[in-house]
Amino acid sequence: MSTIIGAVVQAGTPLYDKKATFEKLADLISDAASQGAKLVVLPEAFIGGYPKGLDFGVRLGSRAPEGRVEFQRYAENAIEVPSADTDQIGKIVQKSGVYLVVGVVERDGGTLYCTSLYFSPDGSMIGKHRKLMPTALERVVWGFGDGSTLAAPKTEIGTLGGAICWENYMPQLRLAMYGKGVEFYCAPTVDDRDVWLPTMQTIALEGRCFVLSACQYMERGYGPEDYHPVQGEADDTVLIRGGSCIISPMGEVLAAPVFGEETILTAEMDKSEIIRGKYDLDVVGHYGRPDIFSLHVNEEPQSTCK
Repeated sequence: MSTIIGAVVQAGTPLYDKKATFEKLADLISDAASQGAKLVVLPEAFIGGYPKGLDFGVRLGSRAPEGRVEFQRYAENAIEVPSADTDQIGKIVQKSGVYLVVGVVERDGGTLYCTSLYFSPDGSMIGKHRKLMPTALERVVWGFGDGSTLAAPKTEIGTLGGAICWENYMPQLRLAMYGKGVEFYCAPTVDDRDVWLPTMQTIALEGRCFVLSACQYMERGYGPEDYHPVQGEADDTVLIRGGSCIISPMGEVLAAPVFGEETILTAEMDKSEIIRGKYDLDVVGHYGRPDIFSLHVNEEPQSTCK
């Protein structure tokens, strides 16, 4: 399959409402499929939510009791992997017949992780990647992933892979993905800054791969009445403004960022562009210098109880 249509879904979570989130997920995937999409990417933490503007009661040297209650609510809306929740995602995917990459908040024991899940059109989960390095205050509510979940599932449309949000600024992680032969580099995010687009163009050029980045669009009103982000209390206060995009292996913007609204962006992706791009740049092939540089990746699961 040389040419496919890819879709990035720019939408926000109905925060702390798992039922509504799954209903929205089903509608969005169906909409993307109706536009011909074969590969659909949703944002970071779409299932479970990204409660932007909260501090979870953290101060240097202390944690407020109300922050613990907020964390409890956040954990209760996370999902286990695998579980009945992932089975439900699989059924949604199977109905639309697409490959899906979706950001979730994963609960494993007493720890939460920011995770990307990969699904095939038959509804089976074919990959899981836990964010290796949460950024700033994210480290209060999310644990650290390890090298055992550097997912790069090979499928009939090509090799999928990618990184979550600011993981994309980790050169070693990008190189590890290129080494796995990623053709469709999926980058769920909540980074809505203008500099995100050139970052995605750099990755596409560097890896000679298609880059699909889905960012949330979220307003204060997506959360319950007792959600109090620092940005403001008005329901129409924009917390995450979007900026999703699709980039070609030569850095061409195939689907330009849109800000200030929920939307689905699509683009036709011809895999022959990958080969043409690697004619003069293959960073894990003829443009590499293994006599000078090497990368060691520890893909063993890490546990304190072995």
